[in-house]
Amino acid sequence: MNFQDLGLSDSLLAAVAKNGYEEPTAIQAQTIPLTLQGEDVIGQAQTGTGKTAAFALPILQGIDVDDPNVQALIISPTRELAIQTQNELQKLGRSEGARAQVVYGGSDIRRQIYDLKKHPQVIVGTPGRLLDHIQRRTLKLDHVKFLVLDEADEMLNMGFLEDIEKIIKETPTERQTMLFSATMPAPIRRVGLKFMTDPKQVKVKAKELTTDLVDQYYVKVRDNEKFDTMTRLFDVEQPDVTIIFCRTKRRVDEVAKGMVARGYQAAGLHGDLTQNRRTQIMNDFKRERINYLVATDVAARGIDVSGVTHVYNFDIPQDPESYVHRIGRTGRAGRHGVSVTFVTPMEMNYLRGIEKLTKVRMLPLKPPTSDEALAGQLKDAQTDVAKLVQRTETSRFSEVAQELLTKYDSLDLVAALLNEMSRDQVKVHITPERPLKNRGGRGGGYRGKSGRSHSGGYRGNRDRQHGGHSRGHDRDQHTRNNKFVIKNKH
Repeated sequence: MNFQDLGLSDSLLAAVAKNGYEEPTAIQAQTIPLTLQGEDVIGQAQTGTGKTAAFALPILQGIDVDDPNVQALIISPTRELAIQTQNELQKLGRSEGARAQVVYGGSDIRRQIYDLKKHPQVIVGTPGRLLDHIQRRTLKLDHVKFLVLDEADEMLNMGFLEDIEKIIKETPTERQTMLFSATMPAPIRRVGLKFMTDPKQVKVKAKELTTDLVDQYYVKVRDNEKFDTMTRLFDVEQPDVTIIFCRTKRRVDEVAKGMVARGYQAAGLHGDLTQNRRTQIMNDFKRERINYLVATDVAARGIDVSGVTHVYNFDIPQDPESYVHRIGRTGRAGRHGVSVTFVTPMEMNYLRGIEKLTKVRMLPLKPPTSDEALAGQLKDAQTDVAKLVQRTETSRFSEVAQELLTKYDSLDLVAALLNEMSRDQVKVHITPERPLKNRGGRGGGYRGKSGRSHSGGYRGNRDRQHGGHSRGHDRDQHTRNNKFVIKNKH
């Protein structure tokens, strides 16, 4: 099927071609004709399946660019996804003259109010900031013809369901509603029944959610061995552009800081960071100033970075659908990708649940030995030494250098330098997490909001002071005797 078969206008077809779209994805091919016919649609689709264009193109075709009122509202769970959606709308709607404006928390609301006075036809926003503008009467939704709930399950997980219902009630009852969600829990279905008219359901099958271009592996390892095992893999595999997924904000902070301490170009991304810091990190990642992005599932929603070569699941996700979300970051646009999932012995049933959904058997991966990792480190060190020599004004140090050469063997001096450059010199401690509750691959003991788990204590480390669930508190960072340790404040 081609885009010409979907009923889009000539100007939108030209925009589609200009932006590099060749043929519609499954969600686009099934959704666009329905929405162009005025149907309400419930689409079950993951990130990376092209769902943004699936609702953006019908909206752009349906709005009146000469009407100054807000005619379309798209509700997104995160700032990153909202910004990405606005960018997509602007690219596709530029020739149409459509104006899209994004509003989200953590940004200057006065600037947003100023931009809203420019009469955009499409608003993309996060629930909290949308409600804020509604209450301030700086955003009026009484002319909305199109309503989109994007990543509805994530908004449910983040506790936005009540806010969403308040926002929907501000829109006209005569409107077209599109709901997109990776999963369809009961509360999301109820939203569909309550606020939609005879919605047509579109579901991208599991086999379409994974790709043959992604090699999927798992490493069976104890929780307290994950970090060293993962960094050894880095030294051997030499990944280029990498995303590492962790279950909690605390994990993100600790893993990212530990990696930086060992000399990797890494940064952590989660919801507690300021918007400026999040933007800076994403810009650095896109420009490959950092090679390793450590993130939570929520923070990673809406991230669209081309060229991701590797995805590492430091913590196995609670839901198999989340796994599909994660590995969908790589193996795009015909490029090859690799995913590696670290799983504790008590969590193997979660791995089997993932395999059942994706219909792909993950291959076991043997962790590299310390000698294999050292060989990878020394290969990097040789490159670093060459750069160091090139940029060093050697004449300034020649006298002391000569004294050292008369005192020590040159081979010993170089070996000592390489030893200092090896990453294993920095010891990193990652606070243990309780394993997910064993329920045959579904359900789970991790509770993102309450911080409680009913799965029993962590078995891999008897140091109880490091146990428990993180709520994103600040951490102390202790460095003593060349040992890098991160602990919670007590």
